Amino acid sequence: MASVSIPEITRFIEEHIPGFHKKRLKSLAELKLKKVLQRKNPYLYKAKFVVSAPDLVKAILDAHLSSQEEAIFGGFLEEFAVFICARVFGGKKSSAEGIDLEFERDGIIYIVSIKSGPNWGNSGQIKKMIQNFSLAKRILRTNASQKNIVAVNGCCYGQENVEEKGEYLKKCGQSFWSFISGDNNLYTSIIEPLGHRAKEHNEAFQAEYNKVVNRFTGEFIQDFCQPDGAIIWGKLVRFNSGQETK
Repeated sequence: MASVSIPEITRFIEEHIPGFHKKRLKSLAELKLKKVLQRKNPYLYKAKFVVSAPDLVKAILDAHLSSQEEAIFGGFLEEFAVFICARVFGGKKSSAEGIDLEFERDGIIYIVSIKSGPNWGNSGQIKKMIQNFSLAKRILRTNASQKNIVAVNGCCYGQENVEEKGEYLKKCGQSFWSFISGDNNLYTSIIEPLGHRAKEHNEAFQAEYNKVVNRFTGEFIQDFCQPDGAIIWGKLVRFNSGQETK
């Protein structure tokens, strides 16, 4: 079995992590207040007694960015996982729908759907993943009918006490990284390289973030506040959920 060295891991991360930061910054710069307002729950913030326009704008923006960054970083981690597996087991990006990684280990062909963490989807999304696994298995069996094919839901962080799910295995955190690399300690080895120039990238992001907060706050006060500064919740809810805004 081959292995991947820490210098190789560091080099890959240093070459590719700037792409995550660029996408993160670009996404922030292109945001529009009304798009963000339409995607978040105004009832939640009313129930939490958010009465300040700057506080509401910041809370909504932060919630939006958190979910968006998770998706962007998930794409980076998927590329990284494929890289690791390619070096160790000859893994490759699968051409099958919904399958991110395909490789052979110990005489078994594994098809892997990679997610960031263990709580990634609802029952419908999990059902779709299982359907993708079934289709990929049928396709692979036409070329490798004698091989055992095992489906895996791989999660880059977290834990899963019971990995056997019937139609597939679910491997999370240390179990996942060890599975695709053969190294039980890989999951801790990758954390330091991920901080490559993080301070510098975050300072650039924070500067743009402050501009967006200021701009959004001004727009929000103009469109959704009374002259005395009070939030017009009815107008905000109508904008978010009313039929006339469709």
